[in-house]
Amino acid sequence: MKIDEYKKLSRGACNKYGAKRVGKHASKKEHYRSATLQMMQRAGIIANLREQVKYELIPAQYGECGKDFKGRTTRVLLERACSYIADFVYIDCSTGQTIVEDTKGMRTKEYIIKRKLMLSVHGIRIKEV
Repeated sequence: MKIDEYKKLSRGACNKYGAKRVGKHASKKEHYRSATLQMMQRAGIIANLREQVKYELIPAQYGECGKDFKGRTTRVLLERACSYIADFVYIDCSTGQTIVEDTKGMRTKEYIIKRKLMLSVHGIRIKEV
């Protein structure tokens, strides 16, 4: 194996679906969508653009473990919280609605479950781009 081949291998693991990171975004598609939304915000079409907004779908679950040396009940983490991180959240100025947007290349089973939980728990429908 030549030196160039080793350099290619050491650049980090590739995304499972072939997406390459661009700046702080997970893919080129997400990067371009971010630029488009920023232009829309400057034009006054949308407002309050936020990126990578976290929504808790299922809270962390704890169980009692007994008492500590001071007699206080100790809790142990049984299950971590389940959350969904939206790519973009903004307000559409024409309707006043808050839009939660996700840039999708591949719709995974995990994403579909989280999308359904977002609708059930928060009453928010995710806009897929």
